[in-house]
Amino acid sequence: MITKPKGTYDIYNEDAKYYQYINNVFESVASLYNYEYIRTPIFEDTSLFHRTVGETSDIVSKETYDFKDRGDRSITLRPEGTAGVVRSYIENKMYGEINQPKKLYYSGTMYRYERPQAGRYRELSQFGVEVLGSDSPLIDAEVISLAYRTLETILGDNVTVMINTLGDSESRNNYREALVKYLEPHLNELCSDCQNRFKTNPLRILDCKVDKENPILKNAPKITDYLNEASQKRFDQVLDYLRLLDVDYEVNPSIVRGLDYYNHVVFEFSLNEGVNATSIVGAGGRYNNLVESLGGPSTPAVGFACGIDRLMLILKEKKEIDINPNIDVYIMAVNEEERTKAILLAQDMRWSDIKCDYDTLDKGLKAQFKQADRLNARHLIILNSEDLAKGLITVKDNLTHEEQKIDEAEILDYIISNL
Repeated sequence: MITKPKGTYDIYNEDAKYYQYINNVFESVASLYNYEYIRTPIFEDTSLFHRTVGETSDIVSKETYDFKDRGDRSITLRPEGTAGVVRSYIENKMYGEINQPKKLYYSGTMYRYERPQAGRYRELSQFGVEVLGSDSPLIDAEVISLAYRTLETILGDNVTVMINTLGDSESRNNYREALVKYLEPHLNELCSDCQNRFKTNPLRILDCKVDKENPILKNAPKITDYLNEASQKRFDQVLDYLRLLDVDYEVNPSIVRGLDYYNHVVFEFSLNEGVNATSIVGAGGRYNNLVESLGGPSTPAVGFACGIDRLMLILKEKKEIDINPNIDVYIMAVNEEERTKAILLAQDMRWSDIKCDYDTLDKGLKAQFKQADRLNARHLIILNSEDLAKGLITVKDNLTHEEQKIDEAEILDYIISNL
């Protein structure tokens, strides 16, 4: 028997309901904020991710799926969504369109070769947004608010925004010097990955999963102490807007994010309580230099991404949404004449946005009643040849248990008016 690859999983039955629910909530909120859908390829030129995510990042150095295609081109399965959106923005010259900034949202699969565990897979699902063309602190707050409202709808009042700023290049360079000076005497007390990061990107040490509880990192200098006046003012504006938008946040100076392209505001979405308390379900930040680094015009940008797999696990623990199957009408028939009528009725109803179904396994009436119950059918249409000869159809309301015969010509209007 052929089985699925390690680190992947099938989404069906209950999982499919949760997956669809999460995506539907996100797409609904993104639409309310006037964001447009974008879909980019699952695989891209390898250099795209090496240049954007960063050669020294864990994603590129340890986790990307890189391979040569039949034309000997180096290809990578996308490990995250931002790089592909930025490539598309440049390649399709979206910066020249009249409506600016470009406010885009996406949802899809990403691929990272990491150790599979609950809520973390090698094929993972994410949704996210990217806004390209605005440097306003207001759009930073809007992006955070969009994610916060989405997660609040899905998880309830159980999410806090953990936020920090990396400042501008001057602030970041000053902080980098202070951090290097502080960490150098303690390198032997840190993990091997941190020792390597010290040579390539010292700020990434603060994002270490192994040493996150190490007192050395906990007592490290904070970037907020090295912000210049302009960077501090910008950060304060973002926080003011978040308060205005009723977004629950905490400033956390240790957040630096794991990708190399961030500057200014960075943020994570953390659970407040429950089995998965302290879990990070999403993150993002501003990346003003990324578009230009890929050959596009100088373009400020900000975005976020959230993991659907982690959200599905949390929802299944909460069991607070109705994922049971339900339909508006179940049509019951036992002979060929009745089945022919069932097919025609079902088509009329489906074209009228009425969710309905009927038996295709030649079951008897008793078994069809059971199937209707499993589908939580709101109404039953029970066809029989005698009624059909008189132009009548029997309808049963499964809430009131009332049963009556309706003129065939009026059946559609009757169902619509009673839903």
